[in-house]
Amino acid sequence: MISSDDKPASRRRAYAPDPAAPGQPCDTPGCPHAGEYRAPKSRTTLREFHWFCLEHVRAFNASWDYYKGMSAEEIEAATRADSSWQRPTWPLGQNGKAARLEEAIEAELNAFAFGKRPQKTATQGAPPELREPLQVFSLPWPVTLEVVKTRYKELVKRHHPDANHGDRKAEEILKTINLAYAALRGKLTPSRHPEAHASAP
Repeated sequence: MISSDDKPASRRRAYAPDPAAPGQPCDTPGCPHAGEYRAPKSRTTLREFHWFCLEHVRAFNASWDYYKGMSAEEIEAATRADSSWQRPTWPLGQNGKAARLEEAIEAELNAFAFGKRPQKTATQGAPPELREPLQVFSLPWPVTLEVVKTRYKELVKRHHPDANHGDRKAEEILKTINLAYAALRGKLTPSRHPEAHASAP
């Protein structure tokens, strides 16, 4: 038969005496037993302990209520703080630059005027199928594939959801950028735009 001393430390009972016990009697008045088990003095002083014998620490644990005396709002706030290890948190997309980014994203979304009647712009001479993608990239016509790639990398870096704390608007903008890039990449060749390519011998 295996004794409790032969069991690995991870399998010992939870009520094993604390090796750091100071060797004092139980803190319960009139108890003659050794205080080998610690219990927090209060929820505000969790690192200060009472030392009890096994019988009294069990009674203490049965009656312990961390949230006793707190309102529902205080309990919810404490639970939320504990779920993030007492570290500060903020809603997605509302931290630092992201708080100001929303306005910038809205402004860029207005530039993505798919389906709207195109105004006379620097893309007017471009093939019809490239006008909207060029507007997304804010690039004039004619343009080279290298310029488009450079602009694409800038836009992806700026609007990637990971860089914007998971903001859904940034995700939608990134989808639009990817579609525009695919359209431009399919029509442009390195260092040439479609008209130059078509007129080449």
